[in-house]
Amino acid sequence: MPRLVSAAKKIKVPAEPASFDLAPRHLSPLAYLLFDGPMTVNALARRLEVAPATVSLMVGDLSRQGILERREDPADRRRTIVSVAAGHLPAINGRLGRGAGAWRTALEPLTPAQRKMFIDTLLAYERAVTAARGG
Repeated sequence: MPRLVSAAKKIKVPAEPASFDLAPRHLSPLAYLLFDGPMTVNALARRLEVAPATVSLMVGDLSRQGILERREDPADRRRTIVSVAAGHLPAINGRLGRGAGAWRTALEPLTPAQRKMFIDTLLAYERAVTAARGG
């Protein structure tokens, strides 16, 4: 696991996203929006397993920088659809897309059962690390 983290940290960040004020907490919502497409704040909160208010704050941070766009849901004007701004899509994809490509390469040869076992193992590791930290 340390080698995996070390290799990920060595991925060169393209100039544009490096100039953004991105905290580590911003990377997960950006990844979901990049790979799963536009979605509501509530859907993003469910995926991130955090409160919608937390996602609203992150979306606000990223929207003020012009990284994300918010628009009214045409089906329900009370809901907001969030997406990566088209002008920043290549830079965000350059930042997060390499890691996704590496995961695709690693997981593609596995059977669905093997993929499930791998993901379950990573989740068990995450739970153990969290428990060891007392959280």
